[in-house]
Amino acid sequence: MTAPLTPHGNSPSEPGPGSGPDLPQHTGDEAADTAPGLSEETRTELRQGAVILAFVTLCGVLLGLLWLWLAPRVPLISDGKAVYLSNTEGEQAVGADGWFGLLGLVFGAVAAAVVFLCYRKGGIAIVAGLAAGSLLASLIGWRLGVWLGPTADVAGHARAVGQGVVFDAPIKLAAKGMLLAWPLAAMAVHLGLTALFGPRDPEPEAGPELHWSRPGTPPAQDAEEQN
Repeated sequence: MTAPLTPHGNSPSEPGPGSGPDLPQHTGDEAADTAPGLSEETRTELRQGAVILAFVTLCGVLLGLLWLWLAPRVPLISDGKAVYLSNTEGEQAVGADGWFGLLGLVFGAVAAAVVFLCYRKGGIAIVAGLAAGSLLASLIGWRLGVWLGPTADVAGHARAVGQGVVFDAPIKLAAKGMLLAWPLAAMAVHLGLTALFGPRDPEPEAGPELHWSRPGTPPAQDAEEQN
C-alpha cells in the first residue's frame, strides 16, 4: 500500500504566505473604555468652578444695590432753558466712583475668603470661576445701579420737576477701571490665603545613595578609597 499523497499547499494549522499573526480584536465597548477622557477629579473641579461662577456673579446684585444706596447724588437745577449743577464745588461724581471701587474691594476680599474656606485645595477651575464671576459681578452691579438710579433723561426730568427745583443726576461710573477692583481684590486675597494656609505638597523622599566604583575594583577596596 502506498501512503496517501497530501496536496501541495499550506495545512490548516500553518499560516499561509502573507498572513500575519492573529491580532486581538477589540469590541466597541472596550474601545470606549480605553478612550481618553476627563477624570472624576477633573469633573468635580469643573462643577465646583461652575458653582463659584454662579454664586459670585449673583453677588453683583447686592453690589449694585449698595452702590445705589451709598453713592452720593449729584444735584442739578434747571432755569427753564438749561440744566446746571446746583453745587459747582461738589465732589459727588468722584464719590460715586470711589464708593464703587471700595465696595468692589470689600466684595472681592469676602468672596475670595469664602471660596478658600469652602475649597481649600484650590485648582485652575476654581480660580477661573472666581475671576470670571468677579468680573461679571462688577458689570452687573454697575448696570443695575445705573438702571435703578435716577433716569438718564436729564432734560425730561428737568421738565417734569419744573424750573428752579433741585433734582438728582443719573448715577454713573466715570472711571471704568473701578470695574476691576473686585476681580483684583479676589485674586490677591485668594492667592495670599492659598500661600499662607493652603495644603503643602509632600516633600520628595530621598533616594538610595549611589556609590561609584571602577571596573575590577572590589567593593571593600572601593569603599575604603571613597572614605
